[in-house]
Amino acid sequence: MKAVVYEEPFSVVVKEVQDPHIQHPNDVLVRVTSTAICGSDLHMYEGRTAAEAGIVFGHENLGIVEEVGDGVTSLSEGDRVVMPFNVACGFCKNCLVGKTGFCLTVNPGFAGGAYGYVAMGPFIGGQAERLRVPYADFNCLKLPPGEEFETDFVLLADIFPTGYHGCELAQVSPGESVAVYGAGPVGLMAAYSALLRGAAKVFSVDRVPERLAKAEEMGAIPIDFTQGDPAEQIKEQTGGEGTDKGVDAVGYQAQSHDASHEEPAIVLNELVETVRPTGMLGVPGLYVPSDPGGPDEHAKKGQLLVSIGRMFEKGQQMGTGQCNVKRYNRQLRDMIIAGRAKPSFVVSHELPLDQAPQAYEKFDKRIEGYTKVVLHPGHALAA
Repeated sequence: MKAVVYEEPFSVVVKEVQDPHIQHPNDVLVRVTSTAICGSDLHMYEGRTAAEAGIVFGHENLGIVEEVGDGVTSLSEGDRVVMPFNVACGFCKNCLVGKTGFCLTVNPGFAGGAYGYVAMGPFIGGQAERLRVPYADFNCLKLPPGEEFETDFVLLADIFPTGYHGCELAQVSPGESVAVYGAGPVGLMAAYSALLRGAAKVFSVDRVPERLAKAEEMGAIPIDFTQGDPAEQIKEQTGGEGTDKGVDAVGYQAQSHDASHEEPAIVLNELVETVRPTGMLGVPGLYVPSDPGGPDEHAKKGQLLVSIGRMFEKGQQMGTGQCNVKRYNRQLRDMIIAGRAKPSFVVSHELPLDQAPQAYEKFDKRIEGYTKVVLHPGHALAA
């Protein structure tokens, strides 16, 4: 089959790799119809992880079940399904309490597994024509047949639930004010989710004009951090108090105010200043224990200088960690079907799989309006 394969920093290729096959009675094989490029894929693409050449990317996957293992009971050939980026067993201590992002079974020695991602287990990614899904009864979410809502449903694999998770970590409630740092796909989904949860005022902080325009279109207040300290800009619009809640949708490759260099802890520290005393911070933005491209020796080890004293002084609370997609994806699916949510507004490009290398390059450079790319294996769609 054709797949997107990592070669070296800033280089992926589409080439033939071995077809997946049923390895366990609980597996299914899925013919991939949509697979998205995620901002977290760019960390590997840029060489900012320990990813090695040969890894097949892709953890946001949707498709049609083609083959079913003998032990699978709830799925049949022809079912349309979307898979959480988390690979989970469904029966370990963490899965049983809904913490499927931290499954203790699928990736021995590590809490959590995912498709096509460094250190997240042996699971081949889905930026390919086919995908093997383990523990399929648990990991596949059935969708209505056909092609309706295709680009909405593929976002259920990661960014829509992850944005919602950021609001859950911050416990966003109706009528509150929320600051979301980062207006990339996850940041836009976090701001969108805050509005869905009834937030009265949502600020979206970024520097890319197209992203800020998207945020404003959906009802958020854009804040360009290159035009002045974002915390101060937000305080000016909240009577000097700051927001009730804050979400970090940026992570460890955060930029300085003048966008001239990286400051890995700047968003965390800005959130501490932005959110009012006793407010809450949600951090779904990615932070890693090892960053080969970190700006200093501490950052290379994931050790960041965070204003914990100021946070303590303000009595703030923080929730962190990757999204437990299964906690949210069924309800978010039903909101899409009911017309209550349409997350595909973030999708800027739909392309055939063969155009993945160009899409990675343009998405990484934030050029030509590339905000979210969905690849369609087997389809020669126009850009």
